[in-house]
Amino acid sequence: MQSLVPSRLMSFLAIDIGNTRLKWAHYASPQPGAAVLAHGAVFLENIDELVETDWKQLPHPSSMLGCVVAGEHVRRRVEEQLELWDLTPRWVVSSQHEAGLRNGYDHPARLGADRWVAMIGARGHVLKRGPARPVLVVMIGTAVTVDAVDRKGNFLGGLILPGHGIMLRALESGTAGLRVPTGEVMPFPSNTSDALTSGGTYAITGAIERMRRHLMERSDGESPLVLMTGGAGWKVAPYLDVAHDLVESLIFDGLLQVQSHRLAL
Repeated sequence: MQSLVPSRLMSFLAIDIGNTRLKWAHYASPQPGAAVLAHGAVFLENIDELVETDWKQLPHPSSMLGCVVAGEHVRRRVEEQLELWDLTPRWVVSSQHEAGLRNGYDHPARLGADRWVAMIGARGHVLKRGPARPVLVVMIGTAVTVDAVDRKGNFLGGLILPGHGIMLRALESGTAGLRVPTGEVMPFPSNTSDALTSGGTYAITGAIERMRRHLMERSDGESPLVLMTGGAGWKVAPYLDVAHDLVESLIFDGLLQVQSHRLAL
């Protein structure tokens, strides 16, 4: 792999460890909008192969920042891989405020780091596009989260619900004789496969649309920007009946925002 980084002192490694996969991106600098030099994703069971595969020819990053929801054991495995560069691992922990966002959770540190970082990234998108406005941040993966941020950068609260896979497995294990083949999303499902797929999709889109209404009411009728991310976002996006943008890099955008803000302090 050929490096495009003029100096290792500039480059930055962002890591997002979800419940199923680890995603990473190597940037030319720790600044929002920095050029992506390389990126990739591996399933969690393949983390221990990173130093011999994806990261083997990766130029030495000067710093890294990541968020992890998969647990301490997985985090330690990633830190072992980071020893390739003798790089100090740093992980985002949700706090009362960071990079212009204020945390309204009852216990701020209990908010998932991925949700916190995605909201910071979303706030950056809002301010880059124009005047401040409310934003609804939707992450669709193993679980689904729908989080509301007002125009002043206050995280108001959010929803957590099961993703498609969890919903279907729950139905399969809890309903006698029910098997879960892949179906289509239909307005009037007329077979079990379509009924299951449609039900899961409409449950998710319904939660998004309800939270959007709540945020509009809280914002005196101002329409929020709706940003969607996550590995399964593409499955849901076509059936969401509100204007929205699918931003695959939202967590990485948030990590860049956090790192840039910390360096500026």
